Amino acid sequence: MTATSKSRTPVARRAGYAIAVLVNTLLIYLINVWPGWDVLPFLTAGMTRVLPLINLSLVAGVAVNLVCLAHDARWLVAAGSLVTTSIGLAATVRMWQVFPFDFAAGSPWPAVVRVLLIVAMAGSVIGIVVQIVTLLRAAAGRNRPH
Repeated sequence: MTATSKSRTPVARRAGYAIAVLVNTLLIYLINVWPGWDVLPFLTAGMTRVLPLINLSLVAGVAVNLVCLAHDARWLVAAGSLVTTSIGLAATVRMWQVFPFDFAAGSPWPAVVRVLLIVAMAGSVIGIVVQIVTLLRAAAGRNRPH
């Protein structure tokens, strides 16, 4: 157990879940309703091929955090994180494949965005491994309460 998880009280964790629900809900609205993803001049129509996975990731985040808000069990949080991180990884891979960005010729931004996508994919894979280990520890009875 890390110092951070020791110091976080159930009230603080539940506040975090509630904030995550609000942020993800706001992002769903901003991306899909107003002003919409298409107001960003550097995004191309290819974004429509990535958007379903981005929306799925955000909706899964809302659902998982609502469940964790109701039942704050370490194994459940790990399972939810495994689900949301896996969907996020799929969205990031799709973003890499489609690359729905249009930057000025000679701009360093395509390389910067590619590097950030690689970092995001690597971080997601590490996060997935961590959540699997947490779930296995819970199944083996070595799971400590929050």
